[in-house]
Amino acid sequence: MAGAFGLYTHIQSNRRRSVLVIAGLFLLIYVVIFAIFLGFEAMTGRGSLATFFARAEADLKRWWFFATLAVLAWIWFSYNFHQKLIDAVTDGHTIERNEDPRLYNLLENLCISRGVTMPKLKIMESDQLNAFASGMNDKQYAVSVTRGLLGALNDDELEGVLAHELTHIRNGDVRLMVIATIMAGVGSFFGELIYRWLSYGGRISFGNRNSKDDDGKPNQATAALIIAVVLLVVAWVLSLFLKFALSRSREYLADAGAVELTKNPDAMISALLKIEGRAELGGVPSAIMEMCIENEKMGFVDLFATHPPIEARVGALVRNAGGHRPPETVPFLPPTQPEDDLPADDSAPSAQPGPEPAPAPQWMPKPTQAGPWSR
Repeated sequence: MAGAFGLYTHIQSNRRRSVLVIAGLFLLIYVVIFAIFLGFEAMTGRGSLATFFARAEADLKRWWFFATLAVLAWIWFSYNFHQKLIDAVTDGHTIERNEDPRLYNLLENLCISRGVTMPKLKIMESDQLNAFASGMNDKQYAVSVTRGLLGALNDDELEGVLAHELTHIRNGDVRLMVIATIMAGVGSFFGELIYRWLSYGGRISFGNRNSKDDDGKPNQATAALIIAVVLLVVAWVLSLFLKFALSRSREYLADAGAVELTKNPDAMISALLKIEGRAELGGVPSAIMEMCIENEKMGFVDLFATHPPIEARVGALVRNAGGHRPPETVPFLPPTQPEDDLPADDSAPSAQPGPEPAPAPQWMPKPTQAGPWSR
């Protein structure tokens, strides 16, 4: 695949990789279906391992059309009702201009500046600092922010967060993440069914487990069932890795897009630093946290993180977008020689008042020359 050298070529390259990931998720669905048929044959029939595989393959060829219809029905249901499910678990509710003019006007101005349809605005009643975008088309798109975020950020910082989520919508990230979550959920759904069935005392019967098939070979139903379970687990794990591949680099692109919209990298940096460490939404499923502006994971779990660390994102904005950290985040450097260690000199004349010290450094002006992302 050809290299990408600018923001928009990165977006196009990322979209092509995302299409391949979605295709991989769809193939994993058929692996899950094959594993289900293999487990069914193992629990209801007799024969060798090769016999069970042949029967499962025949079942897949016979029923693939109806299995595909079932998966499409799953996707249709999720496509039309996923936003209601998200609102139910996040306690989100839609607001209009008169309920929060500040938030509504900030998002409306961003949409007008780019000529895009205004998404719905939702507020989550949480003291944490986070936001995410959801939806599959212009009628469904929504931007959700927490109550804590509204109180902690000033207008410039809040505009940067809204521009970040609007960029996810413009780039098609939201649609792809929802599709990936829906399709990956097929494998986890059946895995969850099997786990709960066994946890609540479900029993597996192999008929005459110790009997032999027509060729006198021992029945290998147990081995076939184990392989079916392993296939389900492998498909579930691979679907998670494919989902992670969708989102990690997208956060850098969304940060860059926010700077392009607002022309204010400093506000984006300040917002990210305020959000850091205060983004965890209690009781919210991981699939939704993966769509948020921050989904922090530390230590070994960071190997499975869907978001780059805040420090890495801030560093990218400083290096590539002309941004600057706020002054309070600059570490304090003590004087090279403490005042107590200065030699006493009673004969020295009293110090004369000098010029007033220079004021503390303020935010540096925004770059006026074209950079790699924006002016």
